[in-house]
Amino acid sequence: MDHVGDFLRHLQFGVNASPQTVRCYRADLDEFQSFLRTRLLHGARASLTAVDHLAVRAYLSFLHARGVSRATVARKLASLRSFYRHLVRGGVLARSPAALVATPKAEKRLPHPMTRDEVESLLDSAFGMSVRDMRDRAILELLYATGIRVGELVGADLGDLDLGGPDGDGMLRVLGKGRKERMVPVGTKAVAALRAYLGLRRELSGAPRRPRGGSAGGPPGRRAGDRDALFLNARGGRLTDRSVRRILDARLRRAAVLTHVSPHSLRHSFATHMLDAGADLRSIQELLGHASLSTTQKYTAVTTRRLLEVYNRAHPRSGRRPPPRPPGTPGPSGAAR
Repeated sequence: MDHVGDFLRHLQFGVNASPQTVRCYRADLDEFQSFLRTRLLHGARASLTAVDHLAVRAYLSFLHARGVSRATVARKLASLRSFYRHLVRGGVLARSPAALVATPKAEKRLPHPMTRDEVESLLDSAFGMSVRDMRDRAILELLYATGIRVGELVGADLGDLDLGGPDGDGMLRVLGKGRKERMVPVGTKAVAALRAYLGLRRELSGAPRRPRGGSAGGPPGRRAGDRDALFLNARGGRLTDRSVRRILDARLRRAAVLTHVSPHSLRHSFATHMLDAGADLRSIQELLGHASLSTTQKYTAVTTRRLLEVYNRAHPRSGRRPPPRPPGTPGPSGAAR
């Protein structure tokens, strides 16, 4: 029996997991099976149902030796736990071999948002009048305006977007993790960028696309949901996460922003700048689609860190020596020293 296939179908149709989540579970299970075959069993047939907790621990040690981060190791272990829990519930196994394996302690990493100046440089950099320019600007404006994940952006359809009145804010319906829907506001600048792009979108929607199996009711090679996708690639298909990353990289180079950022950095920037401006954590949690407030609280650490940096640079008693004042310049009282 194909236990992996059955588990992935359970995720897709039973749990309603996103396609990205299903792909990650598939990749994690394939990698574990490959480890069993090539590293542990040395070519013998690798059965995922005939392993014990020692095999799982050996796999985690193998990942650690390869330099895989603790967060990634923890995620792969979570995939194995979910898979084996499914087998236990189905009566295939009496107990899970991954249940007794401890999760690696996660590294405490703070988000690295862009500064406001960097965001302004990126969004106000020169964009042409082509449909690709209009699309790229709309993508970046929308990511920063809403704080949505890049997977949520590429999964958005035309029907999810409400641009509101001619001069007002809009709203976007987002399908987040666990297929949970939420509504996020879209600011006026992002609305303007979206209107400009949507006015030219038909140039992409009618673009020819290389055959890839086809689908009923649409041009050959186009997947069923491509026609309704909010953001399209040059061939008229739905954009992917990688495409958005390439777009951001290209626009960063054009704007001469040297900071190493990813599309997720715009999400971090959205949350941090909202918090800096006085937004409360509960509102930011709702906008980001976080299930737990503790996930959102990491942005308070970023804000606190920034305040400490400003304090240490500016306060005369912070313990850091201020830069030397040129001779003859007035001191704090106005008298020259």
